Amino acid sequence: MRVYFWLIILLASSCTIFQKDVDDKGEREEDIVSFDLDKIKERGKLIAILDNSTTSYFIYKGQPMGYEYDLLERYCNEIGVELELKLTTSIDEAISMLNSGEGDLIAFFMTVTKDRRKRVDFTDNFTTTRQVLIQKKPENWQRMWAGNVEKALLRNQVDLIGKEVHVRQSSAFVQRLNHLSEEIGGDIIVVEADANKETEDLIRDVAEGTIPYTVSDEAIALINAGYYPDLDVKTELSFPQQIAWAFRKNSPQFEKSLNKWIYNIKRSSFHQVIYNKYFKVNRRIVERAESEFSSIGGGTSISPYDETIKKYAKEIGWDWKLVSSLMYQESRFNPTATSWAGARGLMQVMPATGRSFGATNLFLPEQNIRAGTRFLDYLEGRWEDAIPDSVERKKFILASYNAGVGHVQDAIAIAKELRYETDIWDGQVEEAMILKSKPEYFRKDYVKFGYCRGRSVAAYVEEIVRRYEQYQTLFKEEVTESDSLAIQ
Repeated sequence: MRVYFWLIILLASSCTIFQKDVDDKGEREEDIVSFDLDKIKERGKLIAILDNSTTSYFIYKGQPMGYEYDLLERYCNEIGVELELKLTTSIDEAISMLNSGEGDLIAFFMTVTKDRRKRVDFTDNFTTTRQVLIQKKPENWQRMWAGNVEKALLRNQVDLIGKEVHVRQSSAFVQRLNHLSEEIGGDIIVVEADANKETEDLIRDVAEGTIPYTVSDEAIALINAGYYPDLDVKTELSFPQQIAWAFRKNSPQFEKSLNKWIYNIKRSSFHQVIYNKYFKVNRRIVERAESEFSSIGGGTSISPYDETIKKYAKEIGWDWKLVSSLMYQESRFNPTATSWAGARGLMQVMPATGRSFGATNLFLPEQNIRAGTRFLDYLEGRWEDAIPDSVERKKFILASYNAGVGHVQDAIAIAKELRYETDIWDGQVEEAMILKSKPEYFRKDYVKFGYCRGRSVAAYVEEIVRRYEQYQTLFKEEVTESDSLAIQ
């Protein structure tokens, strides 16, 4: 009896609970970590699991965007934590990541199903949608009578018997087609796509004629029909279904917080604005999808200047994606940008600095990037001895690029007096920099450069690093020597 008693105590005190669950493919035992909202706040960040799609999350012209991304940013600001993103194309993998503690929330266009409820809990729904068939219109449909176009399309679900329909792996579409086969009394040939295939990849395949049919939620289908006018998305395959975010079953605090926030946000003008931004088909949505500088559909470019950035970033041993993030922060990739202080071009280089590094016209992208990266290399030399860790050093360099070396040196002096770590930026010298806007600090005898908008400098470094991490996630490539020097 004593052994059993202590076994019960041990299991009860464990930080992990063991729960036998059933997924779409059969039974499994799944460990679910115990990590509720209080621990998320204590950690200081919310880890969200998303996919790279036209609505959830993507990079467009260097800027993170997306319906779920914008909502998550808003929620994280409200509860006072940072947002960290993890991407996956597999719903099954996303659920496993959630329950194992790799993420705290699955935040993408996810249909609520009974099978999924066995493994996760769902927030109150953001919206409802129907599943629709994606099929290609007949050749020369623009020249055909509307009635003849309609006759050429599959409108009766019974006509799907014997047809091959390709759908996202482990998606609710698989289950729906299997149920539909039962309802219509014949087999639909359901082909589960490769795990890396998104629904939008399959929609593109239909548009290009490489597969005959796929299935999508109606909202996503309508957006993609705007990109591909040859597609038809009017054949309904389901009743309305709920769309919501998923969280671990043992998170009552998180559930209460999320649902309260969702209730309020759905009734706000903010939600209507961002919903229209990503779900109402218009010229901007099509432009985003077709741009080579969009991660939607696998774009591999951040800006029109990628090759030039790579060239000069390699010369100084920096990851080009970090330089790109700095460039976006400075100019939004506008080569003619001019600041109130006279800084010019893509990397907002001051004329005197540009001349020091051989630039005669800072509005010419190549000259500007060359001068800007050489200035970064100069700053690297200034901080090399003081900040031995190459990852930390990048943050001091970014702060110096923004505010000047003198203000950063002042912040280090303040940090030293406060007994902060003087070679660590986050939460140490960063905090001292913020204090440089207060008279009791910027008027001290050892502070040589006086007042500084330190909070602005801290935000500058944080935003560049954060965007860089997003670029790393979405624009993956082979690790190079310069990548090994990048911020991890």
